[in-house]
Amino acid sequence: MTVTLKDVATLAGVSVKTVSNVVNGYAFVKPENRRRVEEALAATGYRPNVGARNLRRGRTGFLALMVPELSIPYFGELAGLVITAAQKRGWSVLIEQTQGTRSRERETLSSLGPHLVDGALVHPEALQAADFPADPGGIPLVMLGEHAVDMPIDHVAIDNVLAAHTAVSHLASLGRTRIAAIGRNPERGTSSQRLAGYRAALSAAGLPYSDALVAPAEKWHRSVGAAAMKSLLALPSPPDAVFCFNDLLAVGALRAVAELGLRVPEDVAIAGFDNNEESAFSLPSLTTIAPDKTALAEAAVDLVHRRITGDKTSPPQDIQTPFALEIRESTRGR
Repeated sequence: MTVTLKDVATLAGVSVKTVSNVVNGYAFVKPENRRRVEEALAATGYRPNVGARNLRRGRTGFLALMVPELSIPYFGELAGLVITAAQKRGWSVLIEQTQGTRSRERETLSSLGPHLVDGALVHPEALQAADFPADPGGIPLVMLGEHAVDMPIDHVAIDNVLAAHTAVSHLASLGRTRIAAIGRNPERGTSSQRLAGYRAALSAAGLPYSDALVAPAEKWHRSVGAAAMKSLLALPSPPDAVFCFNDLLAVGALRAVAELGLRVPEDVAIAGFDNNEESAFSLPSLTTIAPDKTALAEAAVDLVHRRITGDKTSPPQDIQTPFALEIRESTRGR
C-alpha cells in the first residue's frame, strides 16, 4: 500500500502542508513539528514521488554531463563526483561521452533541451564558439575544464597553464636540463594550455624549447605514452625528465623506461597530470598535478543550480578551483 503525505500527517499530528514543507527541505518548520514529521516519515517508510514533484516545478529532474572519454580515469572520477553533488540537490545525471571530437561534441550539445534535462555540464575538447547556439535549448550550460571558448558562458576549471608550469618547474628544480613533454595534440584545447605552461616554465628556468622534445599523442592512453617515451629515448640527446599531459601517458612512459633498462628518476624523472588513483600505486609512484576534483564538481553543480533556480541574468562566472603538486617517487626517488 502506498503511503501518502496525509498518512504521515495523521501519524505526526500535523497538517499535510507541514509534512510537505519538511519533505521539501523548507526551513520554516517548528523544531518540534519537524521532529514529529521525521519520526512519522521513518515509521511509515514514506518515499516522495520525485517525478511528480519535478513536474509540478516544471523540471525534468535530470542534468546532462558531457565528457570526452569515461575510459580515462579522470573523467570517470569527475563523473562520480558530479553525480554525488547533483544528488544532494535532487538531480540524476545523464552522461554522454564524445571521444573529444568536434562533430560529436556539437551533436551532443544540439540535442540538449528542456524536454530532456534542466541544465548541462559540458567538458569539451574541440568545440569552438560558433558551435554553441545563441539559446542552448533554454537550459543553462556550465563549461568544465581547460578548453577555452571565447564566449559568455559559466566556466569552472583549474588554472591549467599554471598547473603545467608548476610541474615543469619542479622538474627543472631537480637540475634536469632536457625536459621533454608527451601529449601535444592541436585538436585538444587541454593540450594547448598544458603545452603553453610547459614552454613558459622552460623559459623561466632558462632552458631552451625544442620541438624534438615534444611528442605528439592523438589519444592520451598508456600505450601512446609508452611509444612516445621510446621515441624520445632514442634521440641522439635523450631527455632527462618528461612532463606527461595526463597520468595515463605517464604510466605508459614509466613502462617504456623500465623495458629499456633505465631507472626512474635516476636516469629520467617523470611527472604526470590528474592524480588518478593509479598514480599512487604505480612503481615507482608518480609525481602528478592533483586538481581538486571535488571542488570542481561542487562548484559546477552549484552554478547550474543557481541558474536553474532563478539567477538567470547575472554575468557569467569564471571559477578557478585549486590544484596541488603531489610529489612522489618518480621525481624524488624511493
